[in-house]
Amino acid sequence: MRDPDDVLANVRRGLLPAHIYSDAEIFRAEKERLFSRAWTFLAHETEVPQAGDYVVRRVLDNSFIVSRDQSGRIHAMFNMCLHRGMQVCRAEQGNASHFRCPYHGWSYRNDGRLAGLPFHQEAYGGDAGFVRTGQRLLPAPRLATYNGLIFISMDPDAPSLEDFLGDFKFYLDFYTNQSASGAEVLGPQRWRIKANWKIGAENFAGDMYHTPQTHTSVVEIGLFREPKAEKRKDGTTYWAGKGGGTTYKLPPGSFEERLEYVGYPSEMVARMKEQWSQEQQDVIGRDGFMISAASVFPNLSLVHNWPRVADSEDVLPFISLRQWQPISENETEVLSWFVVDKEAPEEFKKLSYKAYLMCFGSSGMFEQDDVENWVSLTKTAGGSMARRVLLNGRMGILHDGTPVTPPLTADQWAGPGVSHVGYGEYNQRHLLDEWADHLEMEPPAVAPTAIGVPADTGESCGETGDVCDEAPAEGQS
Repeated sequence: MRDPDDVLANVRRGLLPAHIYSDAEIFRAEKERLFSRAWTFLAHETEVPQAGDYVVRRVLDNSFIVSRDQSGRIHAMFNMCLHRGMQVCRAEQGNASHFRCPYHGWSYRNDGRLAGLPFHQEAYGGDAGFVRTGQRLLPAPRLATYNGLIFISMDPDAPSLEDFLGDFKFYLDFYTNQSASGAEVLGPQRWRIKANWKIGAENFAGDMYHTPQTHTSVVEIGLFREPKAEKRKDGTTYWAGKGGGTTYKLPPGSFEERLEYVGYPSEMVARMKEQWSQEQQDVIGRDGFMISAASVFPNLSLVHNWPRVADSEDVLPFISLRQWQPISENETEVLSWFVVDKEAPEEFKKLSYKAYLMCFGSSGMFEQDDVENWVSLTKTAGGSMARRVLLNGRMGILHDGTPVTPPLTADQWAGPGVSHVGYGEYNQRHLLDEWADHLEMEPPAVAPTAIGVPADTGESCGETGDVCDEAPAEGQS
């Protein structure tokens, strides 16, 4: 990365070198330094509800099998055969007790343990040439869950997921913990856009400023109760831990009245009140703010909205979760899931899914508006002139660093972190500060694992070697 010190110093000042959104060297640094260390989302537990269920997901170029074994435990295993490196599982999802490599027929249980290899005695001389016991598909270095969300880190020395998320867990509960049963997901839908992955993550993290311009037509056709998109300025942006988001300002009312205003039936409201802490309830009932879009560093986003879904004044909320999966410096695969509480009424689930598809599915109205901007930005950032431009990302602060609007006090905002009313790019700066911090780090050290080498040779993996043993996943019983 050319002049990395200058690039990162300018990012921390809120002056963004335009080429960071379309630069191959920077993308290589992101792969080596960021995605090799940060916790990234892979799947949701309800995608693998039964023993034997699996899905295949990626972290950049690394393919993982996410499976539930016969005992109910979840695993994330590198999708590469231990013999000659063939991709073991080529289906995107399914149910299987074993995976069989199509190249030479090595087979693995759904917990990753090597189950069999053809002609072990004839080809290897049995264990004298290849120690079969204890071999398994390489597990993700770290695996943990929160509210059913499955994350992995490529860094074995990464902090715990709980520590990584920090206070943002408070806000994740609004999306994924509306009852004791938790959430379920449907999807993902997948599509690719010719845009840099950071743009979508920043947009969902805190960009209320684009709504009155980019999404004016969506409001003007009457999809929402609020007659003007500029009402977004009455909401807040908040940042806590490794994530942040935006809110809408709600009309006066109690906790129950405000949740019913955005379309939740009374039975769901009652369960939310039982599930959420008093402080979580106060964000809505006392302070009058309803969570909207948010992003968790580096590339997980959520959205909560409540459009009209029928020819009436009634609205219905939906929740969507999405991942911005980098393909290159100028292309991103979007994975988008519909999220809903497991205990929600079936009619609510049906209409909420319809609302999700209408707004943020692959052909959703908001999606089409946004992608046009993001593609244009990425393409323009790839030109030589873009290297002369420092984009202004300082909205919300004066020249001396003083915020245009002071942070809300504890009496005004019950949640953790820092929250401001009105337009500002506080959250985008926080996200890019995290990005800069990771790009300054050295890549984590990686030691290769020898496969099937007898323990008495001094190599790291054998019949009694513990390098091949998968550690218990955090957040699982």
